[in-house]
Amino acid sequence: MANKNAGVNAVVNGVVEPEFEAVLDAFAGNFDRHDEVGAACAVYVDGRLVVDLWGGRADPTTDTAWREDTLALVYSCTKGMSATCANLLIERGLLDPDATVAKYWPEFAANGKDAITVRQVLSHQAGLAVIEGDLTLEECLSWFPVVEAIAKQAPIWEPGTAHGYHMRAFGWLVGELVRRITGRTIGTFWRDEVAAPLDLSFWIGLPEELEPRVAQLVPPKADLRAFFASLGDDVLLGRATTGPSGHFAYDDMWNRRALHACELPSSNGIGDARSLARLYASLIGAVDGVRTLQPKTVEAATRVQVRGPDKVILTDTAFGLGYMLPPSLNPRCRPDAFGHAGAGGSLAFADPKAGFAFAYVMNDLRFDLRGDPRSESLVEATYRSLEAAG
Repeated sequence: MANKNAGVNAVVNGVVEPEFEAVLDAFAGNFDRHDEVGAACAVYVDGRLVVDLWGGRADPTTDTAWREDTLALVYSCTKGMSATCANLLIERGLLDPDATVAKYWPEFAANGKDAITVRQVLSHQAGLAVIEGDLTLEECLSWFPVVEAIAKQAPIWEPGTAHGYHMRAFGWLVGELVRRITGRTIGTFWRDEVAAPLDLSFWIGLPEELEPRVAQLVPPKADLRAFFASLGDDVLLGRATTGPSGHFAYDDMWNRRALHACELPSSNGIGDARSLARLYASLIGAVDGVRTLQPKTVEAATRVQVRGPDKVILTDTAFGLGYMLPPSLNPRCRPDAFGHAGAGGSLAFADPKAGFAFAYVMNDLRFDLRGDPRSESLVEATYRSLEAAG
């Protein structure tokens, strides 16, 4: 049992197997060296939980401690869950990555989108990174107005000729495909088909009774809304990040119950680190007898679909069928890793070659072009621990 005083800032609790003491040291060090507020980290190796840590404050305004059952909103780490749902449908023969989206969603064919394929949607090539139209926040949170707007609009660039991170749109695109095929919302499909068999504490659309367990996000110190507005409409980054209709800047609105209750499968997944790590462990092997995706499915899902300059975030990115691939994940991740990072610092991935799955969640949002030293130190310590253990 780990119970470590991280200097004056926090007490770290949890369980770490002896070979992974370096991860405990890195986690505790984040509170002293990087002013961590509250966080959790988990690692599975060969289907077994070897690191399960939490510490700091879940709500710094009330000095509430981060507990074993604290939940965190993980922003775009949610896309890894949505990608898993899509790839499960592919594995079952219900979704064809090379079929047009319009095969499953006929209204989508409007305005020059009739040839866009599922593969292009999953790999951010659809040219729909910005959702056009004037939508209220209430409409954005109620699903159908957004997917109807997507169905009506034209692509921003010719689909298949380039890729650009569909920061918010990815969730509605994938979620509507899941709904059209299964008759269930993606949040329901996720709970029924993936989360329940693995006993995961992770939701896309959080039940109200779980709200008291959610950590309070600490907005970034910089005024990101003003920064994105300063970029102008010609730069896709600002509109993709805050859209639709400028409602989704990274500010205190993400602590609202309405944001937690809706299904925003690009951005509002809420859960704990051990559940994220457990999910990714189940993608590369069995966890308590459960394997979520078969090896051939994972191999196809993690094959590079696009790599290079990203039209939205203006740096090189790489994607498989919904999963981020290096160099997009984390500078310390190795070439075989796949998963998804989230805005502000959260990270979850598996490395099938190394045989482990990793997750880190936190509530203090950081945006640093040089990278996030908190997650980087934890990933580096995990790889180092595995190598030392032989």
